[in-house]
Amino acid sequence: MTHIETAEWIEGELESALAALEIALGYGFANPELLLRALTHRSLANQRAMEDGKIGADSEGDNERLEFLGDAVLGLVVGEALFLLHPEWSEGELTRVRAQLVSRQHMAEVAAQIDLGDHLRLSRGEDRSGLRRKSTVLSNTVEAVIGALFLDGGLEPVRAFTQRYVIGDVVEYLAQELRSGAALGNYKSALQERLQAARAGTPIYKVKSESGPDHHKRFLVEVRLKPAQGEPGKALARGIGSTKKDAEQDAARRALAQLKAAEASNGALIAQKEEQAKQ
Repeated sequence: MTHIETAEWIEGELESALAALEIALGYGFANPELLLRALTHRSLANQRAMEDGKIGADSEGDNERLEFLGDAVLGLVVGEALFLLHPEWSEGELTRVRAQLVSRQHMAEVAAQIDLGDHLRLSRGEDRSGLRRKSTVLSNTVEAVIGALFLDGGLEPVRAFTQRYVIGDVVEYLAQELRSGAALGNYKSALQERLQAARAGTPIYKVKSESGPDHHKRFLVEVRLKPAQGEPGKALARGIGSTKKDAEQDAARRALAQLKAAEASNGALIAQKEEQAKQ
């Protein structure tokens, strides 16, 4: 195969891959270069700049500016949808639900739904390192794609994509959590409020272990009650996550679940004793 034939084959494969992604997005780009840019990680732009001897001239080739734009557009479109869908929610409730829908974790889940990692364009080194499966990179790329959708077609394709993949049925689940007084993802705040209401003390978090390579870290965090002078403090739960913050949230979530289970068990025991006393 000649150099020209190889280039044509690669171009054909790329067009086929972009077409598959456009089907998943539910939108055909008038300017496919925008979608291509949205999929181009900084590592590939840097690699190509070095190969071309254009060090420092790579900023126009990656997706970071589109990511910046997409982040703003996503917040607008999700905010608009929630405002219209739930007129009974206060500003604080709208803000809490929007934060969950545009969170890094949820955006990474959206990326998985459309197999976005398979289309991400990385340098050879970063591709071998497993970067295309990293949640931060995936969530950033979703935002870049949303920026590209906006530039190519305006707000309508962004609204359609957001309704299908970002909001979907998740918003009703979050609405139920909101009605039940759940934490909506901020388990640390919910745990602190519950402990303070019960005058049980203040939670503190400590990293117990850290493992894995830099691109795939795993943190183990323990949450304990803040100890009194000379006391170790009571351990409540342990959690894991790819960042310290995620591991702390997981530990708080597990602690909340244990506290709720204990309260339910105590409530059932009290009810049983009261029923026995009536007999």
